[in-house]
Amino acid sequence: MIKAHPFDFPYDGALLPACTAVLAIDLQVDFLSGDGYFARKGYDPAPLRAVIAPIKRLTDAAREAGCLVIWTRQGYRADLADANEYDHWRARRAGIDMKRSDPGSLLRGSPGYQIVPELTPPSHDVIVDKTANGAFYQTDLELVLRARGITHLIFSGCTTDVCVHTTLREAVDRKYQCLLVQDACASADAYAHAAALHMVTVEDGIFGVVSTLEDVLLGLAACRAGAR
Repeated sequence: MIKAHPFDFPYDGALLPACTAVLAIDLQVDFLSGDGYFARKGYDPAPLRAVIAPIKRLTDAAREAGCLVIWTRQGYRADLADANEYDHWRARRAGIDMKRSDPGSLLRGSPGYQIVPELTPPSHDVIVDKTANGAFYQTDLELVLRARGITHLIFSGCTTDVCVHTTLREAVDRKYQCLLVQDACASADAYAHAAALHMVTVEDGIFGVVSTLEDVLLGLAACRAGAR
């Protein structure tokens, strides 16, 4: 089991790597760079970049334990067919002209759309591309999870309060057991990050549980030891 709050994960003590996936949400250049989306919106991207090393440790440990690792990327179609006038208006407020493919445009296929180089996924990891904040909406994420027999999800990435939380809530509604790694996720807004962590635990864990990276690593290490 993994030590967590408000209860340990999984609730029944059966932590099975073959049934567990780690999700690394939206760790893209356009979000984490100094001239990307968040920087242009006036936020300091440093808190987002601070989780790169923890997520590297988490995903490495997950693979070693036999868990599936899934990365998500958010962005618009390269031809902007899925961007409406409101999307363009919001981008312009941040000084981003999507039609010019400015940094922060989040256009599929552009350099800024890619996962940051420090976390480039190996070929056997899964990458899910999404348009919305939630990774289940109009993607094949659930198909992948069902095909692999995944029932338990460990969440990391950015941002805690938007894309991570939206995807976690979607997963809970689909009956997945969920754990959020508090120091392997981040927001550009410290208050929103703290509030998002708290919301997972309300009503005795209505959206799952919260744990630390070290406690998750200990649980994954125990799985590796037990498999030998």
